Amino acid sequence: MLLELVTPEKIVISEEVDEVTAPTTTGEITVLPKHVGLVTQVSPGELTVRKSGKLQHFAIMGGILEVSKDKVVILGEYAIRADDIEIAKAEEAKRRAEQRMKEKVSEEDFATIQGELGKALLELKVARKRRR
Repeated sequence: MLLELVTPEKIVISEEVDEVTAPTTTGEITVLPKHVGLVTQVSPGELTVRKSGKLQHFAIMGGILEVSKDKVVILGEYAIRADDIEIAKAEEAKRRAEQRMKEKVSEEDFATIQGELGKALLELKVARKRRR
Protein backbone atom coordinates (compact mmCIF):
# COMPACT_ATOMS: atom_id res chain seq x y z
CA MET A 1 0.00 0.00 0.00
CA LEU A 2 1.14 3.56 -0.59
CA LEU A 3 2.04 5.69 2.44
CA GLU A 4 2.24 9.45 2.11
CA LEU A 5 3.34 11.41 5.19
CA VAL A 6 3.11 15.11 4.43
CA THR A 7 3.79 18.17 6.61
CA PRO A 8 3.50 21.86 5.74
CA GLU A 9 7.26 21.88 5.07
CA LYS A 10 7.75 18.74 2.99
CA ILE A 11 6.80 15.22 1.94
CA VAL A 12 8.46 13.13 4.65
CA ILE A 13 7.82 9.77 2.97
CA SER A 14 5.91 8.65 -0.11
CA GLU A 15 6.47 4.97 -0.85
CA GLU A 16 4.97 1.50 -0.86
CA VAL A 17 4.95 -0.07 2.61
CA ASP A 18 3.60 -3.23 4.25
CA GLU A 19 2.28 -1.78 7.53
CA VAL A 20 1.80 1.54 9.32
CA THR A 21 1.38 1.90 13.09
CA ALA A 22 0.32 5.33 14.32
CA PRO A 23 -0.61 6.93 17.64
CA THR A 24 -4.20 8.21 17.60
CA THR A 25 -6.45 9.96 20.09
CA THR A 26 -8.12 6.59 20.86
CA GLY A 27 -4.93 4.51 21.02
CA GLU A 28 -2.45 3.00 18.62
CA ILE A 29 -3.71 1.79 15.23
CA THR A 30 -2.01 -0.55 12.77
CA VAL A 31 -3.01 -0.33 9.12
CA LEU A 32 -2.38 -3.24 6.76
CA PRO A 33 -3.11 -3.51 3.03
CA LYS A 34 -6.86 -3.66 2.22
CA HIS A 35 -7.72 -2.00 5.55
CA VAL A 36 -11.23 -0.61 5.80
CA GLY A 37 -11.45 3.09 4.98
CA LEU A 38 -11.24 5.48 7.90
CA VAL A 39 -10.22 8.95 9.02
CA THR A 40 -8.76 9.56 12.48
CA GLN A 41 -6.78 12.12 14.40
CA VAL A 42 -3.08 11.39 14.97
CA SER A 43 -1.66 12.16 18.41
CA PRO A 44 1.92 13.24 19.10
CA GLY A 45 4.10 10.15 19.32
CA GLU A 46 6.04 7.58 17.34
CA LEU A 47 4.91 6.43 13.90
CA THR A 48 6.29 3.05 12.80
CA VAL A 49 6.43 1.82 9.20
CA ARG A 50 7.26 -1.74 8.11
CA LYS A 51 8.62 -2.26 4.62
CA SER A 52 10.12 -5.55 3.42
CA GLY A 53 10.59 -6.68 7.02
CA LYS A 54 12.48 -3.53 8.05
CA LEU A 55 11.13 -0.92 10.43
CA GLN A 56 11.35 2.84 9.99
CA HIS A 57 10.47 5.16 12.87
CA PHE A 58 9.24 8.75 12.85
CA ALA A 59 8.41 11.34 15.48
CA ILE A 60 5.06 12.97 14.64
CA MET A 61 3.41 15.92 16.40
CA GLY A 62 -0.14 15.09 15.39
CA GLY A 63 -2.37 15.44 12.37
CA ILE A 64 -4.96 13.51 10.39
CA LEU A 65 -4.68 9.94 9.05
CA GLU A 66 -6.85 8.77 6.17
CA VAL A 67 -7.06 5.20 4.85
CA SER A 68 -8.66 4.57 1.47
CA LYS A 69 -8.25 1.43 -0.63
CA ASP A 70 -4.50 0.69 -0.68
CA LYS A 71 -3.37 4.15 0.39
CA VAL A 72 -2.61 5.80 3.74
CA VAL A 73 -2.27 9.58 3.82
CA ILE A 74 -1.09 11.34 6.95
CA LEU A 75 -1.26 15.11 7.03
CA GLY A 76 1.04 15.87 9.93
CA GLU A 77 1.71 19.08 11.79
CA TYR A 78 5.39 18.07 12.06
CA ALA A 79 7.22 14.81 11.39
CA ILE A 80 10.83 13.67 11.19
CA ARG A 81 12.56 10.32 10.65
CA ALA A 82 14.10 9.04 13.89
CA ASP A 83 17.43 8.65 12.10
CA ASP A 84 17.37 12.36 11.14
CA ILE A 85 16.85 13.67 14.68
CA GLU A 86 19.89 15.53 15.95
CA ILE A 87 19.88 14.93 19.70
CA ALA A 88 22.12 17.93 20.47
CA LYS A 89 19.80 20.27 18.56
CA ALA A 90 16.72 18.83 20.25
CA GLU A 91 18.33 19.19 23.68
CA GLU A 92 19.21 22.82 22.90
CA ALA A 93 15.63 23.50 21.71
CA LYS A 94 14.33 21.96 24.95
CA ARG A 95 16.67 24.11 27.04
CA ARG A 96 15.67 27.30 25.15
CA ALA A 97 11.96 26.54 25.48
CA GLU A 98 12.25 25.82 29.20
CA GLN A 99 14.17 29.08 29.68
CA ARG A 100 11.58 31.09 27.72
CA MET A 101 8.75 29.56 29.75
CA LYS A 102 10.27 31.16 32.87
CA GLU A 103 10.02 34.61 31.27
CA LYS A 104 6.91 36.76 31.33
CA VAL A 105 5.26 36.23 27.95
CA SER A 106 1.76 36.54 26.53
CA GLU A 107 -0.58 33.54 26.60
CA GLU A 108 -0.13 33.17 22.84
CA ASP A 109 3.66 33.15 23.12
CA PHE A 110 3.44 30.72 26.03
CA ALA A 111 1.36 28.31 23.90
CA THR A 112 3.94 28.55 21.10
CA ILE A 113 6.75 27.87 23.54
CA GLN A 114 4.85 24.88 24.96
CA GLY A 115 4.54 23.50 21.42
CA GLU A 116 8.27 23.94 20.83
CA LEU A 117 9.02 22.19 24.13
CA GLY A 118 6.67 19.32 23.26
CA LYS A 119 8.33 18.89 19.86
CA ALA A 120 11.82 18.82 21.42
CA LEU A 121 10.76 16.32 24.10
CA LEU A 122 9.13 14.05 21.50
CA GLU A 123 12.23 14.12 19.29
CA LEU A 124 14.44 13.26 22.26
CA LYS A 125 12.15 10.42 23.35
CA VAL A 126 11.99 8.82 19.91
CA ALA A 127 15.70 9.32 19.13
CA ARG A 128 16.88 7.89 22.46
CA LYS A 129 14.51 4.93 22.21
CA ARG A 130 15.73 4.04 18.71
CA ARG A 131 19.46 4.57 19.29
CA ARG A 132 19.89 2.13 22.16
